[in-house]
Amino acid sequence: MAGRIEDYALIGDMQTAALVCRDGTVDWLCLPRFDSPAVFAGLLGTDQHGFWRIGPAVPEGEKTPDATRRHYRGESLVLESEWDTGSGTARVVDFMPPRDGAPQVIRIVEGVSGRVAMRSSLRMRFSYGQVVPWVQQVGDRTVAVAGPDSVWLDTDVETYGEDLTTYSDFTVSPGDRYCFTISWEPSHKPQPSLPDPQGSLTATEDFWREWVEQCTYSGPYREAVIRSLITLKALTYGPTGGIVAAPTTSLPEDIGGVRNWDYRFTWLRDAAITLSSLLRTGYREEARAWREWLLRAVAGDPENLQIMYGIAGERELGENMLHWLPGYEGSSPVRIGNGAAHQLQLDVYGEVTEALHLGHMTGLARNDYASVLQLKLIRYLEKHWMEPDEGIWEVRGPRRHFVHSKVMAWVAVDRTVKLIESGEIEGPLEELKELRDEIHYDVCEKGYDRERNTFTQSYGSRELDASLLLIPQMGFLPPDDKRVIGTIEAIQRELSTEDGFVLRYPTSSVDENLDGLPGDEGAFLACSFWLADDLAMIGRVQEARRLFEKLLALRNDLGLLAEEWDPRRQRQVGNFPQAFSHVPLIDTALRLTACGAFEG
Repeated sequence: MAGRIEDYALIGDMQTAALVCRDGTVDWLCLPRFDSPAVFAGLLGTDQHGFWRIGPAVPEGEKTPDATRRHYRGESLVLESEWDTGSGTARVVDFMPPRDGAPQVIRIVEGVSGRVAMRSSLRMRFSYGQVVPWVQQVGDRTVAVAGPDSVWLDTDVETYGEDLTTYSDFTVSPGDRYCFTISWEPSHKPQPSLPDPQGSLTATEDFWREWVEQCTYSGPYREAVIRSLITLKALTYGPTGGIVAAPTTSLPEDIGGVRNWDYRFTWLRDAAITLSSLLRTGYREEARAWREWLLRAVAGDPENLQIMYGIAGERELGENMLHWLPGYEGSSPVRIGNGAAHQLQLDVYGEVTEALHLGHMTGLARNDYASVLQLKLIRYLEKHWMEPDEGIWEVRGPRRHFVHSKVMAWVAVDRTVKLIESGEIEGPLEELKELRDEIHYDVCEKGYDRERNTFTQSYGSRELDASLLLIPQMGFLPPDDKRVIGTIEAIQRELSTEDGFVLRYPTSSVDENLDGLPGDEGAFLACSFWLADDLAMIGRVQEARRLFEKLLALRNDLGLLAEEWDPRRQRQVGNFPQAFSHVPLIDTALRLTACGAFEG
Protein backbone atom coordinates (compact mmCIF):
# COMPACT_ATOMS: atom_id res chain seq x y z
CA MET A 1 0.00 0.00 0.00
CA ALA A 2 1.20 3.54 -0.76
CA GLY A 3 2.34 5.79 2.07
CA ARG A 4 0.38 8.59 3.64
CA ILE A 5 0.16 11.59 1.33
CA GLU A 6 2.44 13.61 3.59
CA ASP A 7 5.04 10.82 3.47
CA TYR A 8 5.99 11.87 -0.05
CA ALA A 9 8.70 14.18 -1.35
CA LEU A 10 8.58 16.00 -4.68
CA ILE A 11 11.35 15.96 -7.25
CA GLY A 12 10.94 17.40 -10.74
CA ASP A 13 12.48 18.96 -13.83
CA MET A 14 9.86 21.63 -14.73
CA GLN A 15 8.26 19.28 -17.24
CA THR A 16 7.16 16.42 -15.04
CA ALA A 17 7.59 15.29 -11.44
CA ALA A 18 7.99 12.22 -9.26
CA LEU A 19 6.85 11.46 -5.72
CA VAL A 20 9.33 9.66 -3.46
CA CYS A 21 8.06 8.00 -0.27
CA ARG A 22 9.89 7.89 3.07
CA ASP A 23 10.90 4.28 2.40
CA GLY A 24 12.72 5.25 -0.80
CA THR A 25 9.95 4.24 -3.22
CA VAL A 26 9.10 6.30 -6.29
CA ASP A 27 5.35 5.59 -6.43
CA TRP A 28 4.34 8.18 -9.03
CA LEU A 29 6.01 9.34 -12.24
CA CYS A 30 4.47 10.40 -15.55
CA LEU A 31 6.73 10.55 -18.61
CA PRO A 32 7.56 12.68 -20.48
CA ARG A 33 5.08 15.35 -19.24
CA PHE A 34 3.01 16.04 -16.15
CA ASP A 35 -0.11 14.86 -17.99
CA SER A 36 1.45 11.80 -19.67
CA PRO A 37 0.49 8.27 -18.61
CA ALA A 38 2.28 7.13 -15.45
CA VAL A 39 5.21 4.71 -15.59
CA PHE A 40 4.98 4.24 -11.80
CA ALA A 41 1.36 4.27 -10.61
CA GLY A 42 1.73 2.41 -7.31
CA LEU A 43 0.42 5.53 -5.58
CA LEU A 44 -3.05 4.73 -6.91
CA GLY A 45 -2.82 0.97 -6.65
CA THR A 46 -0.19 -1.54 -5.54
CA ASP A 47 3.38 -2.47 -6.40
CA GLN A 48 1.91 -4.36 -9.36
CA HIS A 49 1.16 -0.99 -10.98
CA GLY A 50 4.77 0.19 -11.03
CA PHE A 51 7.34 1.48 -8.54
CA TRP A 52 11.08 2.01 -8.00
CA ARG A 53 12.39 1.34 -4.50
CA ILE A 54 15.95 1.87 -3.28
CA GLY A 55 16.72 1.25 0.39
CA PRO A 56 18.36 -1.14 2.82
CA ALA A 57 17.90 -4.80 1.91
CA VAL A 58 15.41 -6.64 4.12
CA PRO A 59 14.42 -10.31 4.41
CA GLU A 60 11.85 -11.58 1.91
CA GLY A 61 8.36 -10.48 2.85
CA GLU A 62 9.43 -7.61 5.13
CA LYS A 63 8.78 -3.96 4.34
CA THR A 64 11.66 -1.62 3.59
CA PRO A 65 11.99 0.70 6.62
CA ASP A 66 11.35 4.41 6.34
CA ALA A 67 14.40 6.64 6.14
CA THR A 68 15.70 7.71 9.53
CA ARG A 69 15.84 11.30 8.27
CA ARG A 70 15.47 13.17 5.02
CA HIS A 71 15.74 16.72 3.75
CA TYR A 72 16.23 18.78 0.65
CA ARG A 73 19.79 19.93 0.03
CA GLY A 74 19.59 23.58 0.99
CA GLU A 75 17.14 25.59 -1.09
CA SER A 76 16.84 23.07 -3.90
CA LEU A 77 14.74 20.16 -5.13
CA VAL A 78 17.52 17.63 -4.49
CA LEU A 79 16.30 15.11 -1.91
CA GLU A 80 18.58 13.30 0.56
CA SER A 81 17.32 10.30 2.56
CA GLU A 82 19.45 8.47 5.14
CA TRP A 83 18.92 5.11 6.83
CA ASP A 84 20.62 4.17 10.07
CA THR A 85 20.83 0.37 10.27
CA GLY A 86 22.41 -2.06 12.67
CA SER A 87 25.47 -2.28 10.41
CA GLY A 88 25.89 1.34 9.34
CA THR A 89 24.34 4.33 7.58
CA ALA A 90 23.52 4.74 3.89
CA ARG A 91 22.27 7.75 1.92
CA VAL A 92 20.20 8.04 -1.27
CA VAL A 93 20.23 11.29 -3.25
CA ASP A 94 17.22 11.70 -5.59
CA PHE A 95 16.70 14.42 -8.20
CA MET A 96 15.58 15.22 -11.72
CA PRO A 97 17.95 17.51 -13.62
CA PRO A 98 16.35 20.48 -15.42
CA ARG A 99 15.84 18.98 -18.82
CA ASP A 100 18.30 19.32 -21.67
CA GLY A 101 17.41 16.24 -23.66
CA ALA A 102 15.76 13.10 -22.28
CA PRO A 103 13.84 13.35 -18.99
CA GLN A 104 15.77 11.59 -16.24
CA VAL A 105 15.37 10.44 -12.66
CA ILE A 106 18.78 10.04 -11.04
CA ARG A 107 19.34 8.19 -7.75
CA ILE A 108 22.81 8.16 -6.17
CA VAL A 109 23.49 5.74 -3.31
CA GLU A 110 26.32 6.64 -0.92
CA GLY A 111 27.89 4.88 2.04
CA VAL A 112 28.11 7.04 5.16
CA SER A 113 29.35 4.63 7.85
CA GLY A 114 29.79 0.89 8.35
CA ARG A 115 28.59 -1.52 5.66
CA VAL A 116 24.96 -1.49 4.53
CA ALA A 117 23.39 -4.04 2.19
CA MET A 118 21.13 -2.20 -0.29
CA ARG A 119 18.61 -3.22 -2.90
CA SER A 120 17.11 -1.46 -5.93
CA SER A 121 13.77 -2.87 -7.15
CA LEU A 122 12.51 -1.40 -10.42
CA ARG A 123 9.13 -2.41 -11.79
CA MET A 124 8.04 -0.31 -14.79
CA ARG A 125 4.41 -0.50 -15.86
CA PHE A 126 3.33 1.72 -18.71
CA SER A 127 -0.08 3.34 -19.30
CA TYR A 128 -0.91 3.87 -15.60
CA GLY A 129 0.15 0.38 -14.52
CA GLN A 130 -1.77 -1.44 -17.23
CA VAL A 131 1.02 -2.52 -19.63
CA VAL A 132 3.99 -4.77 -18.84
CA PRO A 133 6.89 -3.62 -21.05
CA TRP A 134 9.32 -5.74 -23.04
CA VAL A 135 12.62 -5.54 -21.12
CA GLN A 136 15.95 -6.35 -22.78
CA GLN A 137 19.66 -5.65 -22.52
CA VAL A 138 21.31 -3.37 -25.09
CA GLY A 139 24.98 -3.56 -24.28
CA ASP A 140 25.40 -2.45 -20.66
CA ARG A 141 22.00 -0.76 -20.67
CA THR A 142 18.55 -2.09 -19.77
CA VAL A 143 15.59 -0.83 -21.80
CA ALA A 144 11.87 -1.29 -21.21
CA VAL A 145 9.67 -0.77 -24.29
CA ALA A 146 5.90 -0.59 -24.65
CA GLY A 147 4.16 1.04 -27.60
CA PRO A 148 5.43 4.60 -28.07
CA ASP A 149 7.53 4.65 -24.90
CA SER A 150 10.95 3.41 -23.88
CA VAL A 151 12.68 3.84 -20.53
CA TRP A 152 16.42 3.17 -20.26
CA LEU A 153 18.14 2.13 -17.03
CA ASP A 154 21.83 2.94 -16.59
CA THR A 155 23.74 1.86 -13.49
CA ASP A 156 27.24 0.83 -12.45
CA VAL A 157 25.74 -2.01 -10.38
CA GLU A 158 24.94 -5.45 -11.76
CA THR A 159 21.24 -6.07 -12.41
CA TYR A 160 19.06 -9.15 -12.81
CA GLY A 161 15.45 -9.81 -13.67
CA GLU A 162 12.94 -11.74 -11.58
CA ASP A 163 9.13 -11.62 -11.29
CA LEU A 164 8.96 -9.03 -14.09
CA THR A 165 11.13 -6.72 -11.96
CA THR A 166 14.72 -5.50 -12.35
CA TYR A 167 16.80 -5.88 -9.18
CA SER A 168 20.25 -4.79 -8.00
CA ASP A 169 21.80 -6.05 -4.75
CA PHE A 170 24.94 -4.33 -3.48
CA THR A 171 26.72 -3.12 -0.36
CA VAL A 172 27.93 0.41 0.42
CA SER A 173 30.76 1.53 2.71
CA PRO A 174 32.10 5.04 3.40
CA GLY A 175 33.30 6.58 0.13
CA ASP A 176 31.22 4.25 -2.07
CA ARG A 177 28.91 5.87 -4.60
CA TYR A 178 26.63 3.93 -6.96
CA CYS A 179 24.44 5.67 -9.52
CA PHE A 180 21.10 4.70 -11.07
CA THR A 181 19.43 6.68 -13.87
CA ILE A 182 16.26 6.09 -15.84
CA SER A 183 15.77 8.11 -19.05
CA TRP A 184 12.68 8.28 -21.24
CA GLU A 185 12.79 8.38 -25.04
CA PRO A 186 10.14 7.74 -27.75
CA SER A 187 10.54 4.05 -28.60
CA HIS A 188 11.09 4.71 -32.31
CA LYS A 189 14.06 7.00 -31.70
CA PRO A 190 17.72 6.10 -31.02
CA GLN A 191 18.68 5.43 -27.44
CA PRO A 192 19.30 8.51 -25.25
CA SER A 193 22.79 9.70 -24.41
CA LEU A 194 24.57 8.09 -21.49
CA PRO A 195 23.85 10.02 -18.29
CA ASP A 196 26.39 11.93 -16.22
CA PRO A 197 24.91 11.63 -12.70
CA GLN A 198 27.53 13.62 -10.82
CA GLY A 199 27.68 16.40 -13.41
CA SER A 200 23.89 16.53 -13.47
CA LEU A 201 23.77 16.79 -9.67
CA THR A 202 26.12 19.78 -9.70
CA ALA A 203 24.12 21.44 -12.50
CA THR A 204 20.82 20.84 -10.69
CA GLU A 205 22.07 22.34 -7.43
CA ASP A 206 23.47 25.33 -9.35
CA PHE A 207 20.16 25.84 -11.12
CA TRP A 208 18.14 25.98 -7.90
CA ARG A 209 20.66 28.15 -6.07
CA GLU A 210 20.65 30.72 -8.88
CA TRP A 211 16.87 30.66 -9.13
CA VAL A 212 16.32 31.16 -5.41
CA GLU A 213 18.76 34.08 -5.40
CA GLN A 214 16.22 36.06 -7.44
CA CYS A 215 13.72 36.05 -4.56
CA THR A 216 13.14 39.49 -3.06
CA TYR A 217 11.44 38.28 0.14
CA SER A 218 13.64 38.32 3.23
CA GLY A 219 11.07 38.50 6.02
CA PRO A 220 10.03 36.01 8.72
CA TYR A 221 9.35 32.41 7.77
CA ARG A 222 11.51 32.82 4.69
CA GLU A 223 12.18 29.07 4.68
CA ALA A 224 8.45 28.33 4.27
CA VAL A 225 8.09 30.97 1.56
CA ILE A 226 11.14 29.74 -0.38
CA ARG A 227 10.02 26.11 -0.20
CA SER A 228 6.61 27.13 -1.51
CA LEU A 229 8.18 29.14 -4.33
CA ILE A 230 10.40 26.20 -5.29
CA THR A 231 7.31 23.99 -5.34
CA LEU A 232 5.47 26.42 -7.62
CA LYS A 233 8.48 26.56 -9.93
CA ALA A 234 8.53 22.75 -10.02
CA LEU A 235 4.85 22.79 -11.06
CA THR A 236 5.58 25.08 -14.02
CA TYR A 237 5.86 23.39 -17.42
CA GLY A 238 9.03 25.03 -18.69
CA PRO A 239 8.47 24.82 -22.46
CA THR A 240 5.21 26.79 -22.37
CA GLY A 241 4.93 28.55 -19.00
CA GLY A 242 1.74 26.68 -18.08
CA ILE A 243 1.38 25.86 -14.37
CA VAL A 244 -0.25 22.62 -13.21
CA ALA A 245 -2.45 22.71 -10.14
CA ALA A 246 -0.69 19.57 -8.85
CA PRO A 247 1.41 16.78 -10.39
CA THR A 248 -1.04 14.02 -9.38
CA THR A 249 -4.49 12.72 -10.16
CA SER A 250 -7.16 11.19 -7.94
CA LEU A 251 -5.58 11.63 -4.52
CA PRO A 252 -8.85 11.78 -2.57
CA GLU A 253 -10.39 14.72 -0.78
CA ASP A 254 -12.34 12.14 1.22
CA ILE A 255 -10.39 8.91 1.77
CA GLY A 256 -12.43 6.02 0.46
CA GLY A 257 -14.79 8.39 -1.37
CA VAL A 258 -15.38 9.56 -4.93
CA ARG A 259 -14.04 13.13 -4.73
CA ASN A 260 -10.98 12.24 -6.78
CA TRP A 261 -9.92 14.55 -9.60
CA ASP A 262 -7.10 14.98 -12.12
CA TYR A 263 -5.15 18.15 -11.32
CA ARG A 264 -2.39 17.88 -13.94
CA PHE A 265 -3.73 20.79 -15.96
CA THR A 266 -3.53 24.57 -15.92
CA TRP A 267 -6.47 26.22 -14.19
CA LEU A 268 -6.60 29.89 -15.13
CA ARG A 269 -7.57 30.70 -11.55
CA ASP A 270 -4.71 28.78 -9.93
CA ALA A 271 -2.19 30.01 -12.46
CA ALA A 272 -3.32 33.62 -12.08
CA ILE A 273 -2.89 33.61 -8.30
CA THR A 274 0.44 31.82 -8.72
CA LEU A 275 1.49 34.62 -11.05
CA SER A 276 0.57 37.10 -8.33
CA SER A 277 2.82 35.41 -5.76
CA LEU A 278 5.72 35.13 -8.21
CA LEU A 279 5.51 38.79 -9.20
CA ARG A 280 5.39 39.91 -5.56
CA THR A 281 8.54 37.94 -4.76
CA GLY A 282 10.63 39.04 -7.74
CA TYR A 283 9.98 36.39 -10.40
CA ARG A 284 9.04 38.34 -13.51
CA GLU A 285 10.28 35.83 -16.09
CA GLU A 286 7.84 33.17 -14.87
CA ALA A 287 5.07 35.76 -14.88
CA ARG A 288 5.91 36.82 -18.44
CA ALA A 289 5.98 33.19 -19.60
CA TRP A 290 2.57 32.53 -18.04
CA ARG A 291 1.08 35.62 -19.71
CA GLU A 292 2.36 34.41 -23.07
CA TRP A 293 0.87 30.96 -22.36
CA LEU A 294 -2.46 32.61 -21.56
CA LEU A 295 -2.53 34.59 -24.78
CA ARG A 296 -1.78 31.49 -26.84
CA ALA A 297 -4.36 29.38 -25.00
CA VAL A 298 -7.17 31.91 -25.29
CA ALA A 299 -6.08 32.85 -28.82
CA GLY A 300 -8.72 34.89 -30.66
CA ASP A 301 -11.65 33.28 -28.88
CA PRO A 302 -12.14 34.85 -25.44
CA GLU A 303 -15.90 34.33 -25.70
CA ASN A 304 -15.21 30.61 -25.23
CA LEU A 305 -12.72 31.00 -22.42
CA GLN A 306 -12.20 27.72 -20.56
CA ILE A 307 -11.51 27.50 -16.85
CA MET A 308 -8.57 25.18 -17.54
CA TYR A 309 -6.36 24.05 -20.39
CA GLY A 310 -3.66 21.49 -20.98
CA ILE A 311 -0.13 22.55 -20.11
CA ALA A 312 0.53 23.51 -23.74
CA GLY A 313 -2.88 25.16 -24.12
CA GLU A 314 -4.86 22.09 -25.19
CA ARG A 315 -8.63 22.48 -24.90
CA GLU A 316 -9.90 18.90 -24.94
CA LEU A 317 -9.43 17.36 -21.48
CA GLY A 318 -12.04 14.63 -21.61
CA GLU A 319 -12.59 12.78 -18.33
CA ASN A 320 -12.17 8.99 -18.18
CA MET A 321 -11.91 6.39 -15.43
CA LEU A 322 -9.09 3.86 -15.02
CA HIS A 323 -11.00 0.87 -13.71
CA TRP A 324 -7.92 -1.36 -13.30
CA LEU A 325 -6.53 0.93 -10.57
CA PRO A 326 -8.19 0.48 -7.14
CA GLY A 327 -7.35 4.05 -6.11
CA TYR A 328 -5.41 5.53 -3.21
CA GLU A 329 -6.48 3.58 -0.10
CA GLY A 330 -9.46 2.29 -2.06
CA SER A 331 -10.63 5.74 -3.16
CA SER A 332 -12.21 5.13 -6.53
CA PRO A 333 -12.76 5.97 -9.28
CA VAL A 334 -9.32 6.97 -10.53
CA ARG A 335 -9.89 9.71 -13.09
CA ILE A 336 -7.75 11.13 -15.90
CA GLY A 337 -8.83 14.24 -17.72
CA ASN A 338 -11.27 16.66 -16.14
CA GLY A 339 -14.89 17.09 -17.14
CA ALA A 340 -15.06 20.49 -15.45
CA ALA A 341 -13.00 22.04 -18.27
CA HIS A 342 -16.11 23.32 -20.05
CA GLN A 343 -17.96 24.62 -17.01
CA LEU A 344 -18.98 28.26 -16.80
CA GLN A 345 -17.07 29.90 -13.96
CA LEU A 346 -17.42 33.64 -14.17
CA ASP A 347 -14.87 34.30 -11.43
CA VAL A 348 -12.08 33.23 -13.82
CA TYR A 349 -12.52 36.47 -15.76
CA GLY A 350 -11.76 38.40 -12.60
CA GLU A 351 -8.69 36.35 -11.69
CA VAL A 352 -7.21 36.66 -15.18
CA THR A 353 -7.86 40.39 -15.33
CA GLU A 354 -6.40 40.85 -11.84
CA ALA A 355 -3.25 38.97 -12.90
CA LEU A 356 -2.85 41.07 -16.05
CA HIS A 357 -3.40 44.22 -14.00
CA LEU A 358 -0.82 43.18 -11.41
CA GLY A 359 1.67 42.45 -14.18
CA HIS A 360 1.17 45.99 -15.43
CA MET A 361 1.49 47.49 -11.93
CA THR A 362 4.75 45.63 -11.22
CA GLY A 363 6.43 46.69 -14.44
CA LEU A 364 5.97 43.61 -16.61
CA ALA A 365 6.76 44.65 -20.18
CA ARG A 366 3.66 45.78 -22.06
CA ASN A 367 1.95 43.36 -24.40
CA ASP A 368 -0.59 45.02 -26.65
CA TYR A 369 -2.62 41.87 -27.19
CA ALA A 370 -2.92 41.39 -23.41
CA SER A 371 -4.72 44.74 -23.28
CA VAL A 372 -6.94 43.79 -26.23
CA LEU A 373 -7.74 40.49 -24.51
CA GLN A 374 -8.70 42.27 -21.32
CA LEU A 375 -11.22 44.43 -23.16
CA LYS A 376 -12.63 41.40 -24.97
CA LEU A 377 -13.12 39.60 -21.66
CA ILE A 378 -14.98 42.61 -20.28
CA ARG A 379 -17.24 42.75 -23.32
CA TYR A 380 -18.14 39.12 -22.65
CA LEU A 381 -18.85 39.86 -18.97
CA GLU A 382 -21.10 42.78 -19.92
CA LYS A 383 -23.47 40.26 -21.50
CA HIS A 384 -23.09 37.33 -19.13
CA TRP A 385 -22.19 38.46 -15.59
CA MET A 386 -25.80 38.12 -14.44
CA GLU A 387 -26.00 34.43 -15.42
CA PRO A 388 -25.70 31.54 -12.93
CA ASP A 389 -22.53 29.45 -13.10
CA GLU A 390 -20.74 26.50 -11.47
CA GLY A 391 -18.55 28.78 -9.35
CA ILE A 392 -15.01 28.59 -8.00
CA TRP A 393 -15.49 25.10 -6.52
CA GLU A 394 -16.68 23.53 -9.79
CA VAL A 395 -19.84 22.12 -8.30
CA ARG A 396 -21.43 19.33 -10.27
CA GLY A 397 -24.89 20.26 -9.11
CA PRO A 398 -27.16 22.93 -10.66
CA ARG A 399 -25.75 26.34 -11.62
CA ARG A 400 -26.30 29.17 -9.15
CA HIS A 401 -25.73 32.87 -8.79
CA PHE A 402 -22.59 32.44 -6.69
CA VAL A 403 -21.63 35.60 -4.81
CA HIS A 404 -17.91 35.04 -5.29
CA SER A 405 -18.41 34.79 -9.06
CA LYS A 406 -20.22 38.14 -9.10
CA VAL A 407 -17.55 39.75 -6.90
CA MET A 408 -14.83 38.60 -9.29
CA ALA A 409 -16.83 39.93 -12.25
CA TRP A 410 -16.74 43.25 -10.41
CA VAL A 411 -12.97 42.86 -9.98
CA ALA A 412 -12.54 42.35 -13.73
CA VAL A 413 -14.44 45.55 -14.51
CA ASP A 414 -12.76 47.51 -11.70
CA ARG A 415 -9.23 46.64 -12.84
CA THR A 416 -10.09 47.50 -16.42
CA VAL A 417 -11.47 50.87 -15.32
CA LYS A 418 -8.20 51.56 -13.52
CA LEU A 419 -6.17 50.60 -16.58
CA ILE A 420 -8.21 52.97 -18.75
CA GLU A 421 -7.88 55.75 -16.16
CA SER A 422 -4.11 55.30 -16.17
CA GLY A 423 -4.04 55.91 -19.91
CA GLU A 424 -2.59 52.50 -20.71
CA ILE A 425 -5.53 51.45 -22.87
CA GLU A 426 -8.53 53.12 -24.43
CA GLY A 427 -12.03 51.98 -23.60
CA PRO A 428 -15.57 53.08 -22.67
CA LEU A 429 -14.69 54.46 -19.24
CA GLU A 430 -18.06 55.82 -18.15
CA GLU A 431 -19.91 52.77 -19.44
CA LEU A 432 -17.63 50.47 -17.45
CA LYS A 433 -17.96 52.58 -14.31
CA GLU A 434 -21.72 52.17 -14.55
CA LEU A 435 -21.31 48.41 -15.03
CA ARG A 436 -19.03 48.23 -12.00
CA ASP A 437 -21.60 50.05 -9.87
CA GLU A 438 -24.41 47.84 -11.17
CA ILE A 439 -22.61 44.62 -10.23
CA HIS A 440 -21.66 46.00 -6.81
CA TYR A 441 -25.25 46.98 -6.04
CA ASP A 442 -26.56 43.61 -7.24
CA VAL A 443 -24.21 41.66 -4.96
CA CYS A 444 -24.94 43.78 -1.92
CA GLU A 445 -28.70 43.55 -2.46
CA LYS A 446 -29.05 39.86 -3.39
CA GLY A 447 -26.01 38.20 -1.84
CA TYR A 448 -26.15 39.70 1.65
CA ASP A 449 -28.22 38.35 4.54
CA ARG A 450 -29.10 41.40 6.65
CA GLU A 451 -30.62 39.34 9.43
CA ARG A 452 -27.35 37.41 10.02
CA ASN A 453 -25.01 40.22 8.83
CA THR A 454 -23.16 38.02 6.36
CA PHE A 455 -22.79 37.50 2.66
CA THR A 456 -24.00 34.09 1.51
CA GLN A 457 -22.80 31.48 -0.93
CA SER A 458 -25.32 32.36 -3.61
CA TYR A 459 -28.30 34.62 -4.15
CA GLY A 460 -31.23 33.48 -2.01
CA SER A 461 -29.17 30.96 -0.08
CA ARG A 462 -28.50 30.83 3.64
CA GLU A 463 -25.32 28.78 3.18
CA LEU A 464 -21.88 30.25 3.71
CA ASP A 465 -18.84 29.83 1.49
CA ALA A 466 -15.18 30.42 2.33
CA SER A 467 -14.63 32.18 -1.00
CA LEU A 468 -16.46 35.14 0.59
CA LEU A 469 -13.25 35.75 2.55
CA LEU A 470 -11.83 37.24 -0.65
CA ILE A 471 -14.27 40.17 -0.60
CA PRO A 472 -11.95 42.52 1.34
CA GLN A 473 -8.80 41.14 -0.28
CA MET A 474 -10.14 42.02 -3.74
CA GLY A 475 -11.16 45.51 -2.60
CA PHE A 476 -14.88 44.92 -3.15
CA LEU A 477 -15.53 46.34 0.33
CA PRO A 478 -13.11 47.80 2.89
CA PRO A 479 -12.00 45.53 5.76
CA ASP A 480 -13.72 47.67 8.38
CA ASP A 481 -17.14 47.41 6.70
CA LYS A 482 -19.56 45.77 9.14
CA ARG A 483 -20.70 43.36 6.42
CA VAL A 484 -17.13 42.15 5.91
CA ILE A 485 -16.53 41.68 9.63
CA GLY A 486 -19.89 39.91 9.99
CA THR A 487 -19.01 37.55 7.12
CA ILE A 488 -15.60 36.71 8.58
CA GLU A 489 -17.12 35.98 11.98
CA ALA A 490 -19.92 33.89 10.46
CA ILE A 491 -17.40 31.76 8.55
CA GLN A 492 -15.34 31.31 11.70
CA ARG A 493 -18.46 30.24 13.53
CA GLU A 494 -20.08 27.97 10.93
CA LEU A 495 -17.32 26.71 8.61
CA SER A 496 -14.39 26.26 10.98
CA THR A 497 -13.23 22.92 12.39
CA GLU A 498 -12.30 22.46 16.04
CA ASP A 499 -8.70 23.24 15.06
CA GLY A 500 -9.76 26.58 13.55
CA PHE A 501 -9.24 25.52 9.93
CA VAL A 502 -11.86 26.37 7.30
CA LEU A 503 -14.15 24.21 5.16
CA ARG A 504 -14.98 25.47 1.67
CA TYR A 505 -18.72 25.11 2.24
CA PRO A 506 -21.00 22.71 4.11
CA THR A 507 -21.07 19.38 2.26
CA SER A 508 -23.74 18.09 4.65
CA SER A 509 -26.25 20.71 3.71
CA VAL A 510 -29.97 21.25 3.85
CA ASP A 511 -29.53 21.68 0.12
CA GLU A 512 -28.32 18.20 -0.83
CA ASN A 513 -27.75 19.21 -4.46
CA LEU A 514 -25.17 21.81 -3.50
CA ASP A 515 -22.21 20.16 -5.24
CA GLY A 516 -23.85 17.05 -6.65
CA LEU A 517 -21.48 14.65 -4.86
CA PRO A 518 -21.76 12.25 -1.90
CA GLY A 519 -19.37 12.27 1.04
CA ASP A 520 -17.44 14.96 2.87
CA GLU A 521 -14.06 16.58 2.47
CA GLY A 522 -11.33 18.02 4.66
CA ALA A 523 -10.61 21.60 5.66
CA PHE A 524 -9.46 23.51 2.59
CA LEU A 525 -6.01 24.91 3.26
CA ALA A 526 -6.24 27.87 0.89
CA CYS A 527 -9.41 29.03 2.64
CA SER A 528 -7.70 28.74 6.02
CA PHE A 529 -4.87 30.99 4.82
CA TRP A 530 -7.51 33.42 3.49
CA LEU A 531 -9.01 33.59 6.96
CA ALA A 532 -5.61 34.46 8.40
CA ASP A 533 -5.33 37.25 5.81
CA ASP A 534 -8.73 38.62 6.69
CA LEU A 535 -8.08 38.53 10.42
CA ALA A 536 -4.94 40.59 9.85
CA MET A 537 -6.85 43.03 7.65
CA ILE A 538 -9.47 43.69 10.36
CA GLY A 539 -6.84 44.25 13.03
CA ARG A 540 -6.82 40.84 14.73
CA VAL A 541 -3.16 40.46 13.85
CA GLN A 542 -1.97 38.11 16.57
CA GLU A 543 -4.93 35.80 16.00
CA ALA A 544 -3.97 35.79 12.31
CA ARG A 545 -0.40 34.91 13.19
CA ARG A 546 -1.47 32.03 15.42
CA LEU A 547 -3.62 30.58 12.65
CA PHE A 548 -0.79 31.00 10.13
CA GLU A 549 1.62 29.14 12.40
CA LYS A 550 -0.91 26.34 12.94
CA LEU A 551 -1.19 26.02 9.17
CA LEU A 552 2.58 25.89 8.77
CA ALA A 553 2.62 23.03 11.29
CA LEU A 554 0.45 20.97 8.90
CA ARG A 555 3.23 20.88 6.28
CA ASN A 556 5.13 17.65 6.05
CA ASP A 557 8.75 17.42 7.15
CA LEU A 558 9.83 18.81 3.77
CA GLY A 559 7.51 21.81 3.85
CA LEU A 560 4.90 20.45 1.40
CA LEU A 561 1.11 20.74 1.50
CA ALA A 562 -1.72 18.88 -0.19
CA GLU A 563 -5.03 20.52 -0.98
CA GLU A 564 -6.84 19.78 2.29
CA TRP A 565 -6.46 18.65 5.90
CA ASP A 566 -8.64 15.89 7.29
CA PRO A 567 -9.35 16.93 10.90
CA ARG A 568 -10.73 13.49 11.82
CA ARG A 569 -7.78 11.47 10.58
CA GLN A 570 -5.26 14.25 11.26
CA ARG A 571 -3.63 13.89 7.86
CA GLN A 572 -3.30 15.63 4.52
CA VAL A 573 -5.76 14.77 1.75
CA GLY A 574 -6.22 15.76 -1.89
CA ASN A 575 -3.74 16.12 -4.71
CA PHE A 576 -0.16 16.78 -3.68
CA PRO A 577 1.68 19.06 -3.59
CA GLN A 578 -1.01 21.59 -4.33
CA ALA A 579 -0.25 25.01 -5.86
CA PHE A 580 -3.52 26.38 -4.45
CA SER A 581 -2.17 25.73 -0.92
CA HIS A 582 1.36 27.04 -1.41
CA VAL A 583 0.32 30.30 -3.10
CA PRO A 584 -1.78 31.61 -0.17
CA LEU A 585 0.98 30.53 2.24
CA ILE A 586 3.26 32.97 0.45
CA ASP A 587 0.62 35.68 0.28
CA THR A 588 -0.24 35.39 3.98
CA ALA A 589 3.42 35.58 4.97
CA LEU A 590 3.77 38.75 2.91
CA ARG A 591 0.63 40.30 4.41
CA LEU A 592 1.53 39.45 8.01
CA THR A 593 5.03 40.82 7.49
CA ALA A 594 3.61 44.05 6.04
CA CYS A 595 1.27 44.56 9.01
CA GLY A 596 3.95 43.86 11.61
CA ALA A 597 2.53 40.58 12.91
CA PHE A 598 6.01 39.13 13.48
CA GLU A 599 7.42 42.10 15.36
CA GLY A 600 8.07 41.95 19.07
